[in-house]
Amino acid sequence: MSLEYSVQQLRSGLSLAIVANVIWGVAALFWVETRPVDAVDVVAHRAIWTLPIATLILLFARRLRSTWSLMRVGSTFFWSLMAASLLSVNWGVFVYAVTVGRATEASLGYFMLPLLTIVVGRVVFEEALGGVQRFAIGLAIVAVLVQLFSYGSLPWISLAVSSSFALYGAIRKKIAADTIQGLFIETLCMFPFALAWFYITDGAGLGVYGWKVDMFLILSGIYTAAPLLTYIAAARLLPLSVVGYTSYLGPSLQLLVAQTVLGETIDFVTVVSFGLVWLGVLMVSGRGLLQMRRRRIGGDT
Repeated sequence: MSLEYSVQQLRSGLSLAIVANVIWGVAALFWVETRPVDAVDVVAHRAIWTLPIATLILLFARRLRSTWSLMRVGSTFFWSLMAASLLSVNWGVFVYAVTVGRATEASLGYFMLPLLTIVVGRVVFEEALGGVQRFAIGLAIVAVLVQLFSYGSLPWISLAVSSSFALYGAIRKKIAADTIQGLFIETLCMFPFALAWFYITDGAGLGVYGWKVDMFLILSGIYTAAPLLTYIAAARLLPLSVVGYTSYLGPSLQLLVAQTVLGETIDFVTVVSFGLVWLGVLMVSGRGLLQMRRRRIGGDT
């Protein structure tokens, strides 16, 4: 495949990437409508209603049989089960944060995600760390310590959101499945537990709080799959480096939504924490852009 990208590809890909991140960025507005359903119940609904959506997509793409073949490999099923567990934690913590008025902390977690991904890469895959990356990680650690000494506790929501997804990403590298195949396999792993939870809780809140809440619970599968589909389409049209830089739009919108629509407040300590993490992310991103520019210049000579 050619490394050159047409203007139309770049425009279409960038539009799709923006759409995906906007959906993720305003996700709090969707999940807050599931109140007062418990976060664990909402995770069960996401697993139940996402599985048929992922199945239909694979059927339409004529890839369901190949996906089943992947699941016959024992290691694939094991790692998919681990990935499903981490994804459940990520989903549950985010929904909990939104429904109890702590969406700002969740957005901080997603800003921390690129830095924690670097740490996981170092620990799990023994990837080398540059000086800029080490300093950026140090800033994130300082941000956590600032909250620890100021509040007397760790920012567990931020850490849970970022660490669960960073570890999830590391495990996904061990699975020979693309995003939609992975979503199908992971929700299939969740499905028996979700059904059992439905039985134990008599519907996991469905039919208890009115038709509006029920509608958002049932539509949770579509809302989960939609940004993934647009993100995949964007990744096929854009250089992955460009797709990566658009990912900062999501947590930025999450913070904006939390501070405006949801009416959360942000104190000085949280501002300092955000500032330290943002500085680290900017340093790593700037370093990446500089390296890309040097490689491009080197390739043109």
